[in-house]
Amino acid sequence: MPFNIPILLTWLRVALIPLVVGVYYLPLNWRPHADLFATLVFIIAAITDWFDGYLARRWNESTAFGAFLDPVADKLMVAGALLVLVWLGRVNAVLAFIIIGREITISALREWMAEIGARKSVAVSSLGKIKTAAQMVAIPLLLFDGTLFGMIDTSLLGGPLLWFAGVLTVWSMFYYLRRAWPLMKEKSGVM
Repeated sequence: MPFNIPILLTWLRVALIPLVVGVYYLPLNWRPHADLFATLVFIIAAITDWFDGYLARRWNESTAFGAFLDPVADKLMVAGALLVLVWLGRVNAVLAFIIIGREITISALREWMAEIGARKSVAVSSLGKIKTAAQMVAIPLLLFDGTLFGMIDTSLLGGPLLWFAGVLTVWSMFYYLRRAWPLMKEKSGVM
């Protein structure tokens, strides 16, 4: 297994996921601080997501293992946070299922496409990047669940933004499936 700073940052992101979830299982006297702590940890994890990719490209340290681990860490981070938000009653379970289901579907599609040598057909698109950005802003807003600067209700911003991300989630899933469909028909013999 290769080891470099970008991969270390990705592993850090994986290690932070249980903190976002686990903080809500601490004793009740910790509860008033749980939302802020989970929000800050999620933001740190999201920053490492951007930073590890930047460093890997800048230092020319991209590896096959890093390319595999990075999206896995992203999916785990989003899924863990969404499950907490459903448990807290801040996110609709159907919306969380759609987002998590899409992530699993597209990950499986990318793995299959890589296996047949066509991974570039389902490379990350700008639509997928916008979807990810919307999620990475909406989730901490919903984790915080309070008022910023005495006037901004984070749930009023985060809720619609996550639904927007949900729409982009479905749209991008169909985009990737449409791109892969010709190869899926060819390899499966479906006409």
